[in-house]
Amino acid sequence: MSGVRVLVGTRKGAFILTSDGKREKWDVSGPHFGGWEIYHLKGSPVDPNRIYVSQSSGWFGQQIQRSNDGGQTWEAVGNKFVYEGVTGTHQWYDGTPHPWEFKRVWHLEPSLTDPDMVYAGAEDAALFQTKDGGQTWNELAGLRRHGSGPKWQPGAGGLCLHTILIDPSNHQRIYIAISSAGAFRTDDGGETWKPINQGLKSQYIPDPNAEVGHCVHRIAMHPSRPNTLFMQKHWDVMRSDNGGDLWHEVSGNLPTDFGFVVDVHAHEPETVYVVPIKSDSEHYPLDGKLRVFRSRSGGNEWEALTNGLPQSNCFVNVLRDAMAVDSLDSCGVYFGTTGGQVYASADAGDHWAPIVRDLPPVVAVEVQTLS
Repeated sequence: MSGVRVLVGTRKGAFILTSDGKREKWDVSGPHFGGWEIYHLKGSPVDPNRIYVSQSSGWFGQQIQRSNDGGQTWEAVGNKFVYEGVTGTHQWYDGTPHPWEFKRVWHLEPSLTDPDMVYAGAEDAALFQTKDGGQTWNELAGLRRHGSGPKWQPGAGGLCLHTILIDPSNHQRIYIAISSAGAFRTDDGGETWKPINQGLKSQYIPDPNAEVGHCVHRIAMHPSRPNTLFMQKHWDVMRSDNGGDLWHEVSGNLPTDFGFVVDVHAHEPETVYVVPIKSDSEHYPLDGKLRVFRSRSGGNEWEALTNGLPQSNCFVNVLRDAMAVDSLDSCGVYFGTTGGQVYASADAGDHWAPIVRDLPPVVAVEVQTLS
């Protein structure tokens, strides 16, 4: 029988939650790497036993962990990230006009075809790649060599490369997003990059229509429609139907269009989920009501999903990597909060229930569908 494995990264360790296809009862494993910040963990789409983890600490630096047995055992596989022969672990990069520093890995994106190939998005904003299962990491330096690089500025969470999307129909096309620089696309596997921010407007930067400088919080796509992208920006929910070349707003009737997460239903490319937060200074739900909003029309028309979610005195946040969907026939949707709850819906958001409560603050949620 099919099942799911939910991978949860928190401020103080990783947790693995497993269930069968009904998704009613859950086994909880963890904390793995207790006390460490786990910014992201993600499983390989081609090997259900392979999981990669970004483990970091202000004292001990950055470490990549790998499991080959679904999280039962772990192996430390890499803490050296190399830029033009210079190891970047907690050292200043050389050779650029910007004082780049390697601080941590925010996001791991395994290859769609090779379990040993993984992309890593770092702070300060840089993109790395491993081809040997995490043992060695080399920068795809074309991104930071883009002429706009010296203009990139950190958002409130740092100058982080937090989103990596691989086009399933063309693996040479990769999308990334940086806070606060914007979205970029490569069509040649990372050799060259172009900003894809036309149509974005940000009133808090000197030029609201600038090529770079926009604080993009998250981008999502459906694998069957890789040219259609959805974006949660600092303010505004946006959509592009041409691979990011032009964006238009689809915030519609949302009560507020500030938030961090955006995701797409596994089987319905026009069904989109966001979690609105009150404002950029008040990072909690409007009126203390935790609501996921769903659009079945690709934006503009949104409905509040509340069944099973707290509707009073709830002041948690849902961070940018803390929502995911599974690919079972009845699509499951999952998200974690800074209050330590992980919520699941086995019916595409109609009904919710907490899988676990009282974890450390959740920063990342990913899902593996198991056969």
